[in-house]
Amino acid sequence: MADHPRFGPAGIPPLFKILGAELADVPKLLREEGLDAFEYQAVRWGQTPQLKREDAEALGAEAKKNDVWLSVHGSYYVNLCGKREVVDASKRRLIAGATAAKWMNASILVFHLGFYGRMEKSYAFRSCVDALKDVIETLKRMSIKNVQLGPETMGRVFQVGTLDEILAICEEVEQTQPVIDWSHLYARQQGRLRRINDFRMVVEEVERRLGTEAARNMHCHFSRIEYTPKGERRHHVLDEKRYGPEFETLAEVIAEFRMRPVIICETPLLDVDARKMRVIFQSILKKRENAAES
Repeated sequence: MADHPRFGPAGIPPLFKILGAELADVPKLLREEGLDAFEYQAVRWGQTPQLKREDAEALGAEAKKNDVWLSVHGSYYVNLCGKREVVDASKRRLIAGATAAKWMNASILVFHLGFYGRMEKSYAFRSCVDALKDVIETLKRMSIKNVQLGPETMGRVFQVGTLDEILAICEEVEQTQPVIDWSHLYARQQGRLRRINDFRMVVEEVERRLGTEAARNMHCHFSRIEYTPKGERRHHVLDEKRYGPEFETLAEVIAEFRMRPVIICETPLLDVDARKMRVIFQSILKKRENAAES
């Protein structure tokens, strides 16, 4: 669990790459920018780790040295609701991601559950639960016990990943933690995540079903997002005001509930907007402190 609200990018910021930074350089560069979280992107991985163990361990060592919280986003090629061979391959991809997460001492493997396809939603959900229980049993045999599996709320209506589905999975499957992607919730609900009470209700639902610590220590994704009737279309930067949701509203709720979330920025301006979110949150904290003193 994080000890305070942390902010960081989903992947290596483009400027770092232009500067020729190696993976192990990322934590120090983020710390110099005032950021303290980093989500490694293993999104195109196959069924074995596609990162050398020594490189993963070097990243972990530098992250610890620079107080940067690590997470891993697993392969996009996961569908726990498909045919048997697809599900089996998906389980191996999750195990590969969790293995690398253990090497770098990352706290959580974020992943997408899959697609309903022609399945009834209830059957798709049960397929996901059964597959994840198998994955957890394998991780236990591999002594991978400190990496949480993080099913993510999804932004498209044909994807498994409503808030209710994610929380239900975390109720049933041990060693799991919900990943709340606020932009995905906003897109899937056709922009209805607007008022401060809309954000409060999400936090309160997590707390009601999974407990206070789960609510206070959320792993989150955030960006502005464009959507269609089918849900998510594309992510946008914070300055594109015509798209929602509003980070200021979420920040108010984080402060109100005294939360300690990890906020991973998924806008096209990875580290730039992560810094903006951090500044917004600190400004809201300062205002609340001043109001309490007056």
